[in-house]
Amino acid sequence: MATTQQINSSSASVKSKSKSKSKFGVLALIFLSVVINYMDRTNISVAAQAISDDLELSKVQMGIIFSAFAWTYSIMQIPGGMLVDSIRIRLLYPFILVAWSAATIVQGLLSSFAAIVGCRMAIGFFEAPSYPANNKIVTQWFAEQERAGAIAVYTSGQFIGLAFLMPVLAIIQQWFGWRGLFFISGGIGIIWAGVWYLLYRDPVPENEASSTDSEASTNDNNKEYQVQAAANWNNLKIAFSSRKLWGIYIGQFCLGGTLIFFLTWFPTYLAEYRGLSELNTGFVASIPFLAAFCGVLLSGFVSDWLVRKGVSNEVARKAPIIIGLLLSSSVIFANYVESTQWVTFFLSVTFFGNGLASINWVFVSLIAPKHMVGLVGGCFNFIGGLSAVTVPIAIGYLAKDGDFKPALMLVACLAVIGLCSYLFLVGKVEQIQLPALDDDGTPIPDTQVIQPLPSSSGDTK
Repeated sequence: MATTQQINSSSASVKSKSKSKSKFGVLALIFLSVVINYMDRTNISVAAQAISDDLELSKVQMGIIFSAFAWTYSIMQIPGGMLVDSIRIRLLYPFILVAWSAATIVQGLLSSFAAIVGCRMAIGFFEAPSYPANNKIVTQWFAEQERAGAIAVYTSGQFIGLAFLMPVLAIIQQWFGWRGLFFISGGIGIIWAGVWYLLYRDPVPENEASSTDSEASTNDNNKEYQVQAAANWNNLKIAFSSRKLWGIYIGQFCLGGTLIFFLTWFPTYLAEYRGLSELNTGFVASIPFLAAFCGVLLSGFVSDWLVRKGVSNEVARKAPIIIGLLLSSSVIFANYVESTQWVTFFLSVTFFGNGLASINWVFVSLIAPKHMVGLVGGCFNFIGGLSAVTVPIAIGYLAKDGDFKPALMLVACLAVIGLCSYLFLVGKVEQIQLPALDDDGTPIPDTQVIQPLPSSSGDTK
């Protein structure tokens, strides 16, 4: 007869295989959610010229419309991160999907500058928890040595989705107008919310399969984490006082500056400054997004492969980001060429570099204290979101006379600043360890230090 130990071992093996199979389905759900997320935040860039002509809006006004999404998106990152730490993902994600998709549909009914700005703010408000949620899902489902690849897969959704969607969205606009573009985009998101709720399940905590002794040990650790989690204001102070965290925050801002140019002003740059037709703009715009897609996948899987080979995080995780930011600065060369082919080449190299560096979300789970992954993810995306507040307006002013050269110089400078941030601020890649706190938030003596929960998969409990 099988011993109890053999039965438990067999049961654990079955559960492990089941989780391994399920996590790739979960990754597919996140990937498609990111595609829809970026479709709804960037369809405005495809419709920009038509909206500007129809409603007689200036470049500065369009810059404000592009920026409005990020006003609320940035402000809500920290509260959104806290929500992610508090509410089941299966319930939270469909709710925000329906909410931002409904706001997308309403955009198609509007005819005033102020109303469109308000709708863009609503979309940003409800999309805010999505990326902290994505990061938490990956942290829960994937082991540490698998996370960069997982993050690369779902992050690639913003690039591969738009690479194919840019021409599709341009065709939809030609057939149904800019209002129809918003109706169709929003409808897709509402349908997807139902699919998400039906298919997604939260992971079963691994300590349910543990022995009694292991459970007791884990429960003791959980009590310490609960004390820490109760000190929300102290956690917020920690999130904004660490040099390491500021290093990745600034890097995210600079990466966001390049990304937001491609998500907002890029089609206008091609159409007005480079003289391409509306349909040609959609197809040419897709090429840099394909390059970024290749960059993020290459970065993620090579980074994980290096970790499995025993290469340090300083090389395996940092190198793709540093190389990527260096390549992103090559956007400046587009100012010195005239042909569409060369412009496309340099912009593709720039966005390929941005893709390489887009695994930077992995630093949130590597550096943040275990109980603060959602909060730090919110702070990280809050600072990154500020680039989407400032850069579109800055480009609107820099290009108000039709010359985009100063705008590309701005994007190149941001890439260099991000490079310096990772080189000089982040330092050694290691998790921040905190002293335990008592009920009123006072540190317990240094001898009692919180260690990461025992977990072979690296999951957050």
